[in-house]
Amino acid sequence: MKSTGSWYLVKTDTRQFQCRVKGKLRLKGYKTTNPIAVGDWVQFEKENNDKGIINDIIPRNNFINRKSPNKSKETHMIAANVDQAILLATVVYPRTSFGFIDRFTVTTESFRIPTIVIFNKIDILNKELLKLQQEMIETYIQAGYNCFSISALQELGLDLVRKMIEGKINLLAGHSGVGKSTLINHFSEDINQKVEEVSDFSQKGVHTTTFAEMFEVSPNTFIIDTPGIKEFGLSDIQEFELSDYFPEMRRLRGDCKYHNCRHTQEPKCAVIEAVNSGSIAKTRYYSYLSMLENEDNRG
Repeated sequence: MKSTGSWYLVKTDTRQFQCRVKGKLRLKGYKTTNPIAVGDWVQFEKENNDKGIINDIIPRNNFINRKSPNKSKETHMIAANVDQAILLATVVYPRTSFGFIDRFTVTTESFRIPTIVIFNKIDILNKELLKLQQEMIETYIQAGYNCFSISALQELGLDLVRKMIEGKINLLAGHSGVGKSTLINHFSEDINQKVEEVSDFSQKGVHTTTFAEMFEVSPNTFIIDTPGIKEFGLSDIQEFELSDYFPEMRRLRGDCKYHNCRHTQEPKCAVIEAVNSGSIAKTRYYSYLSMLENEDNRG
């Protein structure tokens, strides 16, 4: 349910235990900074009334990770056994870029995790910013994602969010300051995540969530709150498969003249033709080119 790096909160049907990891589990060859993630099913041995030692991880249905910001050869596992990912974005305070959203959706596509993009803070947007937000929403709807806007602060649109998360294990991600904690606090009286204002000077959020934690907001409905992500480095995605993680490009697989088309400058490329006709957004295509050209896949 919660990972603090050295201790893990484990929930059984009836109780919760504070657990450590057995030494040999850390030496199994995991290339991650954290061998166990929130959402993992584990086996553990009781040490006393409320303590235990984790000695095994049940095989995962899926997981989602990103390049570790500190160790380029390792990854950081964000969560495991996720039914759905929700990216909370904002046009301002702080600004969420097309590139960040696209890197997140490419990652969730690569792990085959359905994804929703939700824009928060509609209550602070003027007419011009509302227009920009609507253009971004239309871009992701066109790409094939469920995308809409809310105000977590004023509780606008939250009934739709509740309906979409029901009965699922949901991963909630986004920059610091986009309103993840504010949103989660509305879902249960038992949740009281710390909330702070976005800095007017930097227009960036303050890290209020330090560790990933899973909350049961209603029977069989869970939300995994994650620390704010400053950047999202792609992990273990090969050049030849990258376009498959853009749904609008994947739909055109097989329509290009060359079977190994990279969709950059090849003749009779169906993707380039779709970009020129407007059926693939230019921002999405430019994100694809940026990821293709960026060797360490970090932006």
